[in-house]
Amino acid sequence: MEKWNALSGILILGGRLGAAVERSDMDSMKRVDSFATIFPQNPKGANEKIIYGHIGVGGMGSSHIVADSCAAICDVDANHLKSAAAKVKGSPFLTDDYRRLLERKDIDAVTIGTPDHWHALMTVHACQAGKDVYSEKPTCKTIEEGRAMIEAARRYKRVVQIGSQGRSNPGAAMAYDYIRNGQLGTVKEVMVWHPNNFVDKNSFGKEGPPPPELNWEMWLGPIAWRPYNPDIVHFNFRWLMDSGGGFIRDRGNHVLSVVMWCLNQDGWDSPVTVEATGQTNPNSVYDAPLTMQVKWEFSNPKWTMTWDQPGVAPERFEGPWGALYKGDKDDLIVLGGDGGCTTEEKARFYKPPTGGVKAFMEPEDTDPTERHRRNWRRCIRTREKPVMDVEIGVKVIVLPIIANIAYVLGRKLTYDPQKWKFIGDDEANKLLYEPYRAPWSLKGV
Repeated sequence: MEKWNALSGILILGGRLGAAVERSDMDSMKRVDSFATIFPQNPKGANEKIIYGHIGVGGMGSSHIVADSCAAICDVDANHLKSAAAKVKGSPFLTDDYRRLLERKDIDAVTIGTPDHWHALMTVHACQAGKDVYSEKPTCKTIEEGRAMIEAARRYKRVVQIGSQGRSNPGAAMAYDYIRNGQLGTVKEVMVWHPNNFVDKNSFGKEGPPPPELNWEMWLGPIAWRPYNPDIVHFNFRWLMDSGGGFIRDRGNHVLSVVMWCLNQDGWDSPVTVEATGQTNPNSVYDAPLTMQVKWEFSNPKWTMTWDQPGVAPERFEGPWGALYKGDKDDLIVLGGDGGCTTEEKARFYKPPTGGVKAFMEPEDTDPTERHRRNWRRCIRTREKPVMDVEIGVKVIVLPIIANIAYVLGRKLTYDPQKWKFIGDDEANKLLYEPYRAPWSLKGV
């Protein structure tokens, strides 16, 4: 079996930038799906330091850096590497090939803050390499990827937390307590509103050679090759269906996570219908729709959820995005769903009765994102499942994924979560899987 160190890649020698850099030779990368057998590590003691590797450190990824316990950093943008390295004590190993980081035996856990199309593949490979994982949302790009992530986490006994930190937000927890203790009665409808995708600019950008600091081949990774265009990298990858999928797969992973949590639907396993429409901007490089309207109809229990983009916030408690939960006794507005999340006063001051349901929160009084990371770190030590375990994350992101498929096909679909496929629609089922560009692969899980 091939070993990881047999694969070509980039190595920044001596730790800090300024040393020699060898760019990845994509032609000589023969396989990424063969890994040595990894045995589960023992739980970390309370005082035993966890050693981290950080993959993708621009944007949100930079916030995950553990300055005094970082052995290695990976990013395909040398400017991101330089900035991240300056935050870390000592001289971490620096690379633009995440496999070089994963093959290190001194690393216990990794954070993944890359563009969305890398999340699943890196998570699977990290599990195979014996690392625990904190991966940013969205959980994955396709249904096949999600199944591979769950299988890898379970097979290699890894702790995998998805960065939908609404599950660690006190505002969301207050809504959870209020709804789960029956204050709304039976919830039959949830209405989500959100601003448009940022694709209204009439521009196709300018294709050309990538800047010297960016490894364009490794930025693209498993998705189809295309020329470098400054309008599609970093934050703006979200507006391409191939690399992002729009706000519904981005913030949708946040707000729908809170919805499914509050309604006790993390384990939903009955067929759901989905229909979606949207309007594109034909004068833009981006192919994600400008507007989008989605309707999911669940069968057991029966309830409906809608996504309205652009949507209008209820006047009594306004915010740029959120959800209105409508029960047969009352309704409740929950704003946001990530690190910023709050709810109406009636839920904020509600106290669950003795013996009632109460959301679990890590005891530390800190911001929701750090609380979410601390939950992951504690679970690394105890080997428990974290609050946003990968299986929950996959079940949530399935809903935006099938919505995007319904939008692309332009028709109503019925999805069976137990079989992980659409019912009676071969064309739709072909879109549950998207082939990777060679040599990338999920095989070996």
